[in-house]
Amino acid sequence: MQTEQFKVTGMTCDGCTSKVAHALNAIPGVHEVVVSLAASEAAVRYDEHLTSPEQLKLAVQRAGYGIGTTDSSQAPKSKGGCCG
Repeated sequence: MQTEQFKVTGMTCDGCTSKVAHALNAIPGVHEVVVSLAASEAAVRYDEHLTSPEQLKLAVQRAGYGIGTTDSSQAPKSKGGCCG
């Protein structure tokens, strides 16, 4: 098992955290997801033989949110995916 923790941009409410958690939990091999609105973070415990950090981040982006980096090109163009 591996644990990946990353910043999630664009979350503005509990609905956003639920959407991010649902997207991550849908990935085969994910065992536990904790999403924090206050910290703008997601922590994911997963089987590294079934998925990868890249797949986790892609799921968050497909749900309408960004992955926090210094590169603003990965940030969502609008507010979060549920209430914007």
